[in-house]
Amino acid sequence: MTESPDRRLAELRELLFARPAMARELPGFDPEAAPAGPVELFVDWLTGALRAEVPDAQVAVLGTTGLDGTPDARVVTLRELDPVAGVWSFHAGAGSPKGRQLAADPRAALTWYWPAQGRQVRMRGPVVTTPAERMAEVFRALSTKSRVAALVGRQSEPLAEPAEFRAARQDAERRLAEDPELLDPAYTEYGVRAEQVEFWQGSFDRQHVRLVYRRAGDAWTRELVWP
Repeated sequence: MTESPDRRLAELRELLFARPAMARELPGFDPEAAPAGPVELFVDWLTGALRAEVPDAQVAVLGTTGLDGTPDARVVTLRELDPVAGVWSFHAGAGSPKGRQLAADPRAALTWYWPAQGRQVRMRGPVVTTPAERMAEVFRALSTKSRVAALVGRQSEPLAEPAEFRAARQDAERRLAEDPELLDPAYTEYGVRAEQVEFWQGSFDRQHVRLVYRRAGDAWTRELVWP
């Protein structure tokens, strides 16, 4: 017999209260020892998460503004990091919802969360794009499956049935096999040129540590904020 929705919701509430957040040993974070800029600290934290084998540690939530002005979000993969410019880059199709949103309002936010360390990094700023003349090199460096997915395109469009997608994917695989130099002109590398970056170290006793960097010309300022 199938459980009622009310019973399942009650069970969910019980599970939520039975599992307090941050109830584990977490690393410390001394903000006084933090570097002058956010890039070095981000590299340290992400490297630590990867070495700890946090699943998909390189994946972040990208926040944009929808064409109707409402917030929108989805996960993306970090593809490049420019330590000089302070730009965190990801890839997307220019015709995808996020691509159209960024064309209309080129500002975005990125958020990483690594549960094993109880750490979060969030940033926001204007979005820049990699010059088109370099995108051929970027596209060819992708894995075959990533290039095939890009060539299929049509992201977020209505799908009548799964067979339609399978046929489109097979066609993209065939075209790429026939022409390994094939490019997707809509494939774009976007980068968030961070104006503000916040590092958050969680704590079970709620004595969280928050360190905020703000861009000041070619340098950065930093300050602690209340948890």
